[in-house]
Amino acid sequence: MELRLTTCGSELHVSRSHLPAGREHLRGMPGASPAIKLLTIVILLIIGAAMACGGCATEKVDVPAAGASYDSAPAKPLPFRGRLLEGDSDELPPSVAMSLTNKSPIGFSYREELTHGERHTPLFLSAIDPATYLGAPLGEYTVTAFASLSITDGDKVIGYYTTRARVAESYNIKSEPTHIELEHQARAAVRAKIDAQLAADAGRLKDSSAAPLTAGAPSNQ
Repeated sequence: MELRLTTCGSELHVSRSHLPAGREHLRGMPGASPAIKLLTIVILLIIGAAMACGGCATEKVDVPAAGASYDSAPAKPLPFRGRLLEGDSDELPPSVAMSLTNKSPIGFSYREELTHGERHTPLFLSAIDPATYLGAPLGEYTVTAFASLSITDGDKVIGYYTTRARVAESYNIKSEPTHIELEHQARAAVRAKIDAQLAADAGRLKDSSAAPLTAGAPSNQ
């Protein structure tokens, strides 16, 4: 009988004759069923393949730095100042944070929502896969961030922007990301995307506002 085991990108052909010690061991199991004997052979093959692949290369999945896939241009203040009507002043898109004031008819309302996801390789599969013990991915964690920004001038809405960003990172037996790390990356990504939308809409926003922002003026007056 010959069994084939594919691991580390190559196919391993092993017959019972290649495992003399295992074969002799099986002969000493008169009461074992054929299924038990076959399972024993498979386990011996897996252990041998794992040892043989000790020097095989493993694949590492890298997650880009937060916001790396979006416009990396430095954020600029908006063409006007505004009050923060909704949101946390420490958790805003940079261009909005630069444009805050306590005295303005313009208001900013910013919201973020996060959802979490997980995908896992079934334990009964990963447990018998030699690649598991060499650092192969066992699944992934994901965080999706949704963001919305509303800019109002009194009762008039002069700007409304929404976006989303999804961050995913795999884990293995040696390491795994934390939810906090992925949340930070997802939040940074949606803020960068909101900033990019505001930069593209800066001309229209300037025309829509009667409260221009003087270039270089402090943002916390």
